[in-house]
Amino acid sequence: MNCRLGCGACCIAPSISTSIPDMPDGKLAGERCIQLDENNLCKLFGQPSRPKVCSEFKAEPEICGDTNKEALLNISLLEQATA
Repeated sequence: MNCRLGCGACCIAPSISTSIPDMPDGKLAGERCIQLDENNLCKLFGQPSRPKVCSEFKAEPEICGDTNKEALLNISLLEQATA
């Protein structure tokens, strides 16, 4: 599965414990990543400064569902289950 452009769920729902440019302490679950632009596209996509955890995330139908809203819900539920 390819990511849905403009979804951004994986940049909002999960916590990220590693440093992100302009977010040295990472981000909390539900917090919008500062590197997510107004179109919900990653400003760091394809850049060496993109965190490894972000680069390694792969869109999967079971996680991302059929809509951006479903992706945000699914990833939020996974975050809660693993917190």
